Amino acid sequence: MMERMATPSCAVLVSGGLDSAVLLVERTASHSTVYPLFVESGFPWEAAELWHLRRFLETIRAPAVQPLDVLSLPVRDLYGDHWSLSGQNVPDAGSPDSAVFLPGRNVLLLAKAMLWCHLHVVPAVALAVLAANPFPDATPAFFAAYAAAVNQAVAGSVQVLRPFEGMKKVDVIWRGRQLPLQLTFSCLQPQGDKHCGRCNKCEERRRAFRDAGVPDPTNYASVG
Repeated sequence: MMERMATPSCAVLVSGGLDSAVLLVERTASHSTVYPLFVESGFPWEAAELWHLRRFLETIRAPAVQPLDVLSLPVRDLYGDHWSLSGQNVPDAGSPDSAVFLPGRNVLLLAKAMLWCHLHVVPAVALAVLAANPFPDATPAFFAAYAAAVNQAVAGSVQVLRPFEGMKKVDVIWRGRQLPLQLTFSCLQPQGDKHCGRCNKCEERRRAFRDAGVPDPTNYASVG
């Protein structure tokens, strides 16, 4: 069940993936103005994410959704030769979820997003964090402590919303099954504008559509 109108505006951290795309659309039912924020860090999959995200936004044409704001936060000086930048030993379909951990990812994303909200007088930012997220920067304790620290630093009061925190990807797909999910993107080694079909995120996506009983509209370069 969707929330009633909570605040007049809200930002949503979007990646171009399934979860944040569905979250973005759902926020339009509870907020009169929704600001999509994409944080560009230099990962090789970001061009494909942005291409899909912009097409998704053009297709849904939700009046409440404002133009996409792309923020810059390079991580090459932090991550160095990490697989996410080097393209070497990218977690494949048989790897555990923990293999795709990007150190401090939510620390970086939220710093940028919360400060953007504070400076633009937007009272809340929403993230599509799911129940199955195994990472230490995705726990309720982390979000509470981090939000408090950032707000203290700027004498602000930006809320961090996690409406999907009790859901799995299957639930999100089912909720968003009427949306143009073929225009979402979640792949670590894109082949042009296609999903590679072999990485950890492609397998997670393929499995979630199957388990949700929803036809998978994804254009994979490889069948498995």
